[in-house]
Amino acid sequence: MKFDLNNNQLLVQKTVRQVVQKEIAPIASETDKTGSFPWENLKKLAAADLFGINIPTQFGGIGADRFSFVLTTEEIARACASTALIFVAHSFVSQGILIAGSDEQKKKFLPLLAKGEKLGAFAVHEPNSGCIHTAIETRATLEDNHYLVNGSKFMVTSGGKADIYLVLAVTDKTKGAEGISMLIIEKDTAGFESGNPYNKMGLNGASNSDLFFQNCRVPKQNLLGKEGDGLKILGAIVQNFIMFGASAISLGISESALQSSIKYAKERVIAKNPIGANQAIQFLIAEMAVKIDAARAFLYSAATNKNTEGIDALKVKLFVSEIAVDVTEKALQIHGGHGYCKDFPIERYYRDARGLTLHFNTTELLKANIGKTLVGLQLL
Repeated sequence: MKFDLNNNQLLVQKTVRQVVQKEIAPIASETDKTGSFPWENLKKLAAADLFGINIPTQFGGIGADRFSFVLTTEEIARACASTALIFVAHSFVSQGILIAGSDEQKKKFLPLLAKGEKLGAFAVHEPNSGCIHTAIETRATLEDNHYLVNGSKFMVTSGGKADIYLVLAVTDKTKGAEGISMLIIEKDTAGFESGNPYNKMGLNGASNSDLFFQNCRVPKQNLLGKEGDGLKILGAIVQNFIMFGASAISLGISESALQSSIKYAKERVIAKNPIGANQAIQFLIAEMAVKIDAARAFLYSAATNKNTEGIDALKVKLFVSEIAVDVTEKALQIHGGHGYCKDFPIERYYRDARGLTLHFNTTELLKANIGKTLVGLQLL
């Protein structure tokens, strides 16, 4: 299914596709195998000004719309989902500063983020809280125009690699959800440390690590928004922007799995016939294509609709991420034994797709929050 794109969106898509296919796709398998952080990929994206895709031109960005961000992320993910995940995490920071940052914060951080001179990441989840943000234990106590931060964060994408972090912390434990704030913490801040990267099943280049804050002194002016606004800011970033980026990663993976399966079905010959002549293979490919079209239609529609609500973003992420798992599983089945081998990209697509049902809220939490919204209960 084809969608009408305006000239600016077509230009963005073309630019990203050229960079990705030339520079990123050829080394995606090696990035996965070694688990090395893809600095070179990020440099290529920065050189094409793609880190500033959602940052206004006055701060050195491109100033494109949300749909262009989705198109960009999808194209990156078709080649390397790890790089796409890093890109989305980086965009979380720039979007957060755009939404709630002061003029001084915007002037200081956005140009650096737009040019890729500084890499952004977000630190929200903790070992004892999971995705229940009101259960976080990291504390930020105001002392002499500095917040003294103590606590830890769990499995942060680009953890220890990024330069600028948006960190969720409790500033007033007596106020519950309204006592949680968001701080901008820079990597070189005293008292900030990162752990070793996790040895994961997939998305291996994204370097997920724990972060530790021990009497970490953060300037008061690095408070994002007002004290107690942390969860409001987080919700605005996630539901208005980042869920679409996460969904675009899943869509990009799905599309690559489909194209690889079509190619394999044409080229793999058994008993003098391509396996694509087998009706069972045709059925699998047809099912994959239909589901991808449905996922793309849902994502694109929600991303371009100005009336899209928070619950819609949750629905999109749930739908597209689960379809990616189904599509990549079918792709693996089409490839047979080859699909189970690391010489082919299919098993990487499956592992990466599976990770997106855990990142940016798990499937179960998405279902719970969608259901709670529909029956009028408070979200987790």
